[in-house]
Amino acid sequence: MLSQVPDNDPDETQEWIDSLEGLIAEKGAPRARYLLLHMLDEARRRDVSIPLETTTPYINSIPVEQEPYFPGDEAMEKRYRMWIRWNAAAMVTRAQRPGVGVGGHISSYASVATLYEVGFNHFFRGKHHPGGGDHVFFQGHASPGNYARAFVEGRLDEDDLDGFRQQASTDHGLPSYPHPRQMDWFWEYPTVSLGLGPAAAIYQAWVDKYLHLRGLKDTSQQHTWAFIGDGEMDEPESRGLLQMAAVQGLDNLTFVVNCNLQRLDGPVRGNGQIIQELEAFFKGAGWNVIKVIWGRGWDQLLAADKDHALVNIMNQTLDGDYQTFRANDGAYVREHFFGRDPRTKAMVENWTDDQIWDLRRGGHDYRKLFAAYKAAMEHTGQPTVILAHTIKGYALGPSFAGRNATHQMKKLSADDAKLLRDRLQIPISDEELDKNPGIPPYYRPADDDPALLYMKERREALGGYLPERLPNNPKWETIPEKPFKSLAKGSGSQKVASTMAFVRALKDLMRDKEVGKYVVPIIPDEARTFGLDSIFPSAKIFNTHGQNYTSVDADMMLSYKESTEGQILHTGITEAGSAAALQVAGTAYTTHNIPLLPVYIFYSMFGFQRTGDQFWAAADMLAKGFVIGATAGRTTLTGEGLQHLDGHSQLLASTNDGFVSYDPAYAYEMKYIFKDGIQRMFGKDDPRDPNILYYITVYNEPIVQPAEPENLDVEGVLRGIYKVDDHTNSGGLKAQILASGVGVPWAREARQLLADDWGVDAAVWSVTSWNELRRDGVAADEHNFLHPNEEYRHPYVSQKLAGSEGPFVATSDWTSMVHDQIRPWIPGRYLTLGTDGFGISDTRRAARRYFHVDAESTAVRVLQGLVYDGKLDHSVLQQAIDKYKLFDYKIDAAPKLEN
Repeated sequence: MLSQVPDNDPDETQEWIDSLEGLIAEKGAPRARYLLLHMLDEARRRDVSIPLETTTPYINSIPVEQEPYFPGDEAMEKRYRMWIRWNAAAMVTRAQRPGVGVGGHISSYASVATLYEVGFNHFFRGKHHPGGGDHVFFQGHASPGNYARAFVEGRLDEDDLDGFRQQASTDHGLPSYPHPRQMDWFWEYPTVSLGLGPAAAIYQAWVDKYLHLRGLKDTSQQHTWAFIGDGEMDEPESRGLLQMAAVQGLDNLTFVVNCNLQRLDGPVRGNGQIIQELEAFFKGAGWNVIKVIWGRGWDQLLAADKDHALVNIMNQTLDGDYQTFRANDGAYVREHFFGRDPRTKAMVENWTDDQIWDLRRGGHDYRKLFAAYKAAMEHTGQPTVILAHTIKGYALGPSFAGRNATHQMKKLSADDAKLLRDRLQIPISDEELDKNPGIPPYYRPADDDPALLYMKERREALGGYLPERLPNNPKWETIPEKPFKSLAKGSGSQKVASTMAFVRALKDLMRDKEVGKYVVPIIPDEARTFGLDSIFPSAKIFNTHGQNYTSVDADMMLSYKESTEGQILHTGITEAGSAAALQVAGTAYTTHNIPLLPVYIFYSMFGFQRTGDQFWAAADMLAKGFVIGATAGRTTLTGEGLQHLDGHSQLLASTNDGFVSYDPAYAYEMKYIFKDGIQRMFGKDDPRDPNILYYITVYNEPIVQPAEPENLDVEGVLRGIYKVDDHTNSGGLKAQILASGVGVPWAREARQLLADDWGVDAAVWSVTSWNELRRDGVAADEHNFLHPNEEYRHPYVSQKLAGSEGPFVATSDWTSMVHDQIRPWIPGRYLTLGTDGFGISDTRRAARRYFHVDAESTAVRVLQGLVYDGKLDHSVLQQAIDKYKLFDYKIDAAPKLEN
């Protein structure tokens, strides 16, 4: 530390200090910073040890003398900012009226209002800007402010606001938070699932660079803004991807952290300083950090603070105390803040308590924020975070501001409303407020009000209103045929896993001259596992810096290759990052009017289980693309064990209506599923909703891929079930085996066992989608329930199995709950087998015997159904169990090794 090192030449030290002061005076702080950084770099090159300072004093990063000229009319902007504040509070309060009581959050927007308005008036470019417009991830709990602004602008009316959180019971319902699926002309990004907004914003900025450097679109004038609560920064998703933005040099990205020091129940860091913590964290991750802590009223005090007594108090005051100060009054602040040091106490001895109380925090000062935003926009080479000190419940009065319970407070009392009305100078009388207590009226000025005209002019100059989601729906001119032909041929005598079959089709699609450039492979560092390393040399891995090194395998055919024009989004060991990339690439059709087709391939276990929340966000954003659960199943990934074995993701996928999910057994099934998905998303004249994601589970188990049969039931493949093997004769005992994925081959083997050993003639059905069959069944039941006078609707699975002689037995590499989804619509006795429980490490054959889903177990289950139906004697079951040794789990045991 500097204080611990003796100065053996004070005169020389003073010469260096004088030189620096002269440089700053003559050339300015930016030039001084540039030279100092170069000097530090040179010192490191010469092995001079320099400690890293990750925090700066608890003051604004931009000193007052470096603040730029403020180009707006602050008085005008303050007027309509007050209107918006009032309407936001009134809307939430009215939503608590008797008979409704749906809640809402008043205090979050109160803290973020100024942060938003500086952006709206001077920085956020709308969708009609010549440069393409910015991406703004608004803070989810502050949605009342967005609605209130849209009301003042004339985009929403009073009925809309009164429908806040009442989407079914009113004709003009507004969703509680930013939900694009529920308000698809307004919201773009769902941000209230804490931590997911920051992750998506980082990848939005990265994909913008991707589009630009690949020549698909000029995004050089588009900027990504993410507004985040300081409490939200505790989420691992909020912090876990910061290094990605820094490593990729995303200077088109700005985080604005609303540091109101409070989370939902109390202080974020009562015993610390969250702003200082975040400064160190972001700086350590490689970000440019700008702190906006104090408003302009503090400037004269800091200028007079010659011995840094005031800064010392600022540095030492804990967040819990800063929160308490705002929950009291000026006299309290005088005694408990300035009174900590006689020098600071003297600074305000001639100030009134009201003057002290009027000292603002930086996040509520227009000029301080404008300076920070401008600096962020001009900074190059790094992403920027602005840490803005605010007050939760600001301007709402003493019942709200800084209170621990402020997040849960849903309405203004009559007295609160009058205080807020007075503070915001809203021309509403006491009589109007008293007429309907608890239902304060909205306020919108006359259409020719100068402040309203100014407000609209600012948005027009910046490219239109925000938030806004454009109804872009670009199509591919043609859906190519060639990439899918290989899937229909079969593999002859060679064994090929369904993962490899899919990858083959994907590579062929990427080679297509017309649409290949729009395919975006997304891989979380498992490309070699999936056989995708073969596209490294040709498609290349996207990196904003290209490849400035020689890869270790440069002389090999399948060398690792990065490029600024790379097509592959290879995000490293981060499923969260990959899922965020899926969200962004999957919505490029609306945000950029570019028909990108993301294909996210991942270890199946690490998808819906690990990043299911982000898949929900993708569905909310109306994303489109393919999600490929590779190495699916609980018994196919031999040796990997419990945490890698997926027997349940299809069940998890069934809960997300933004996904169509399939579990194909053979490549030829995939041919139709893959092509149908592309047709639905980007084909012309397709009547189906194009904004859909396809989840396809594929396996790493090599099998002989049969050629596409003649007269294949393509409709059955796409709707969820078709017959693979029919009965061989008209007589004898009959049964039906339903299977999916790798279960189909062992179901067909069970069919043979039943015929050879027991004289049972079973048919085998490939269930390409248990989930879609269930959805169809539920839809049919719902229709029949609500339309009793219309023709009865039969579920598709019931239609397909009608007339088939049972029992019906379902088997696959999934938990039995996956098969149980269609139980209500099976026309007979239904028995299931599944890989219930935790996965184990062993050979495939041994694992399947352990879970009792293999061919032999399936055969015995069929026999059990026949016994229960009275068609076979009960003794057959024990005979079959003994014959097939169902309790012998060592069927694949390796011989013991001799010492």
